[in-house]
Amino acid sequence: MVHRAMASVDVLAAALVVAAFAAIPLAGQTPTGAAKVKASSTWTVPRTPDGKPDLQGVWVNFDQTPFEQPLPAMKTGDAPAAGAAAPVAAGRGNGFADPTVVVPRRPSMVVEPANGRVPVMAWAEKVREDKAAHIGDHWENGTTWDRCVTRGIPGAMFPAAYNNGYTIVQSPGYVTIVYEMIHDARVIPTDGSPHLPSSVRLWDGDSRGHWEGDTLVVDISNYNGKGDIATNAASARIRGIPASDELHVVERFTRVSDKTINYEVTLTDPKVYTSPWKIAMPLIRDDNYKMFEYACHEGNVYFWNGTLGGGRAQDRAAAESGRLWTQVGRPISCPSLFRIS
Repeated sequence: MVHRAMASVDVLAAALVVAAFAAIPLAGQTPTGAAKVKASSTWTVPRTPDGKPDLQGVWVNFDQTPFEQPLPAMKTGDAPAAGAAAPVAAGRGNGFADPTVVVPRRPSMVVEPANGRVPVMAWAEKVREDKAAHIGDHWENGTTWDRCVTRGIPGAMFPAAYNNGYTIVQSPGYVTIVYEMIHDARVIPTDGSPHLPSSVRLWDGDSRGHWEGDTLVVDISNYNGKGDIATNAASARIRGIPASDELHVVERFTRVSDKTINYEVTLTDPKVYTSPWKIAMPLIRDDNYKMFEYACHEGNVYFWNGTLGGGRAQDRAAAESGRLWTQVGRPISCPSLFRIS
């Protein structure tokens, strides 16, 4: 399948996300714990042959919930109540026919801090803004998703407008998650083996899992400090925020029904955030969902030919007019690298 992050598709996907995420929660709603689904007292957790909770299957998370709560001054009173079932416009009309899934509407994906806002430091937001303003200058100014390297962990779990499919496979001592978008496969040891030496650094960190009762807990460290915490447009303000080498992530997967896994993730990075923060959302089992190849390769030629070519066209227009081209109020440098005629 043709790589789905071509420039025209990116614009369309971004528009779909903006529309789908336009609902703003009521003032005074608190997000803490809102995403959890309680297990029925009559439901029994299915188990694998080795006795572990069975998380296997195809799971999706098309979700209309905004990533963060808005600032108080931006809140309105016309949003549906938290917890109301809401059909999600999960890709109808984007060309990929991703299905609509009904999930509980919540005030925000962020459930801690209680205000539903990520406590990101100002310097990290400035890095994001500067890179976005200069994306036409250099490929390193794009996110790792723009470059088809990785969506990151836990970024790969954050909903986008399309390709929100995950296949979970278990075997004794391992849980593997196959991601539809950028076709990553994350193998998580659950055999008690320790983290890799601290000298080994990875784009997606080093995942190590263990079971706490019926919950799979995954501890992730050893990040290389070159990635982004979130890469898709649905992450809004947090898209493109850098992930440092001190990022520490803890995920929790708890199956609470035949059709639902409660997913929670806590992020700590003292270089980027003033305090830890937490995301919570349901994963919905869909046995009819078909995962397709996301033929994205490092380099993402179509996207970058257009993006860098557009930057060079701006450079030429500026030179011809005898003035320095500006974008978003900032001057754009004119590097000779990647000049595309």
